[in-house]
Formats: sequence, C-alpha cells, structure tokens
Amino acid sequence: MLSDKLPDQGLTIFSHMTQLAQQTGAINLSQGFPDFAPPAALLEAAARHLRDGNNQYAPMAGIEPLRQQVALKIAQRYQRTLDHDTELTIVPGATEAIFCAIQTLVHPGDEVILLDPSYDSYAPSVQLAGGRCVHVPLQQPGFTIDWQRLTDAFTVRTRMLIINSPHNPSGALFTRDDLDQLATLLRGKNVWLLSDEVYEHLVYDGRQHASVLAHDELYQRALVISSFGKTYHVTGWKTGYVAAPPTLTAALRKVHQYVSFCGVTPIQHALAEFMASHPQHLEELPGFYQARRDFFCRLLGSSKFHFTPTPGTYFQLADYSAIRADLDDVAMVEWLAHEAGVAAIPISVFYRDPPPGLRLVRFCFAKQESTLQQAAERLCAL
Repeated sequence: MLSDKLPDQGLTIFSHMTQLAQQTGAINLSQGFPDFAPPAALLEAAARHLRDGNNQYAPMAGIEPLRQQVALKIAQRYQRTLDHDTELTIVPGATEAIFCAIQTLVHPGDEVILLDPSYDSYAPSVQLAGGRCVHVPLQQPGFTIDWQRLTDAFTVRTRMLIINSPHNPSGALFTRDDLDQLATLLRGKNVWLLSDEVYEHLVYDGRQHASVLAHDELYQRALVISSFGKTYHVTGWKTGYVAAPPTLTAALRKVHQYVSFCGVTPIQHALAEFMASHPQHLEELPGFYQARRDFFCRLLGSSKFHFTPTPGTYFQLADYSAIRADLDDVAMVEWLAHEAGVAAIPISVFYRDPPPGLRLVRFCFAKQESTLQQAAERLCAL
C-alpha cells in the first residue's frame, strides 16, 4: 500500500483558484503572476542565447556572469561584498531553494518556527525533512511579530526560523529594528535563519527593504533567498538565487546538486546580460508596481471592501466583512469567482490555525490596468 509522505496535502489553493477562474471565466487576481510582457530586451536576449547554443547544462552553482551580477547588486544595495564563487548559488526557482535549504539543515525531530500566515511550501518541506513545524501567529493589524510568543516558541530542538519580508500574503515589511531584535533573540542559540526575500524590490511609499544581507550578525547564520521571476516579470522562468556564508553555501549545494543540479542555461545568460545592460530596471520597479497598487486601490475606494494600501509585494489584502460577513474566506473566494467573476485567494490557507472571524482575501495587482479596471468594476458592484 502507498505510504504518502504528505497525506494532508492536496491541490494548492493557487492551482485551484486558477482552475476555477478558467472554469467560470473570472478575472484571475489570485495566483501571483503578471499578465503583461516582460522587458523586450530580456526576451530578445533569451531568444538570442537559445539560438547561440547556450542549451546544455550550466555549472551546478550557476553561470559565473549571473553570479557576478547578483554580487554587484548586493554590494550596491546592501553594502555586503559576497564572493560569487562561494556565497551565491543560482537555483531553478525560490521554492526549490527553500526546499533545499530546509533539507540541508533540518534533521528528523528538529523544530522549525514559522510565522503565520506563511507561504505554503514551508511546512511540507519541513515535514519531508522529518522536522516539526512550530507556528507563531503574527499580530494584527499590521502582521507584526509578537516577540514574547516568538521567544517562548524556542526550545532545545529549535533548528531553524523562517522569515519572509516583504511578506506574502500581507505585504508587511520587517524593519531594521526588527532584525536587530531578532539578532538579540538568536544570539547564543544553535538556530539557522532562512530569509525569504523574493519580493525585495517591491517596496513602496519611499520605504526601504530591510534585508538580512545588510545585517552583519544575522547573515552569518542565514540563507537569503530571492527570485528573478518576481523582479523581472518572468515567473514562468523559475529562476532564483541563494546567498549564504561559504560553509552554508557548500552544504546547500550538496543537496541542490541532487534535486535539480542546475538552473536553465539560456535563461541564466539572458538575465546576466539584462542585469548588466539595464541596471535602471531595479530603480524603476517600485514606482512601476506602486502605480498599479494605487490605481487598483483608487478604483476599489468606492467598493464595500476595507483595506490599507499594501507596503510591499504585488498583493493587496481586503476585508470583505461589509459584503458577506456570513462567509468564511474560503467560501468567499468561491462566491467571488462565481458571483462577481473575480478570483482571489483566502488568507486562512496561509495559517495552521486561522484567527477566528478572519475575513480577508488577497488580490494580485501585477496586472494590466485594463485587467484591474474590469476586476474593480465587478468588485464595486457587490
């Protein structure tokens, strides 16, 4: 008989809602992907590298030009000089990086602290490593850390803490003070830090991303993960990277080489070329997405949804209590897809134990203005 290692896992909510959008004809603001084209120069570079023969295995750690460009970006933005040979690894997607990082450091019986709501790949990855998840809910409003509850969650078995900023699904941001307090909390503990920073460049209203890469003490125990897909509007390219001190990088690569071995070669060449020739893309990205956020929020202003414009990511949370308080959020997104023709994501799926009375859904605004306008018109009619 089959002994399923993930007996409680089924189709992800993201796949389910995308399928539901297709079935109902709903506008898909659920899954986090753009419906507009990536930069033309990036696409041209990818096509050229395909034609030029860059179609065989890349080095296991990633091609050197791309690792050099990532190191340059980190030096410029976070004032940390990394050795691109020993501290940077290119991977086929941030989710693969999360899986490999957890498999590298978590052993059977180890405990891993997750801050709920949390991205849905964390817990299954811990489970597959034989670890146990310890869930600490973030405080509302604001999705901030409850420092006393976090402190109380540590035991002698705690081996890893996973943090995520800018935060999916809420868009909340860690501050430098948060990182300093975290460093104090972890000091003297044999605990690794996994920092999911895939939305690092999607921060709005003049605020700055507080990266673990810019924190000397935390970086020494950390694996920091980011995503080219989120940054360059190419989520289907499934390419990301891991930055970590040399000892951690060497251990991570032992696992990575047996999971995927390497990322996609022509994609890596195209990204390296585009990063070198279009450094302004990173500077323009916050304004690019803030304009979409502001446009969507302005349109939703006449609806019955209650919300505060998100400070980061390309997700906007909205409270629907004034529309259908009788529905929990899972029932609400089904209702929205069928009755309003808009697909969203329920927030409760990001929790182990959702707070009672949670009435929040997540919309993705990484869309063309015409898409957002059509969706907002339907939502405002409720």
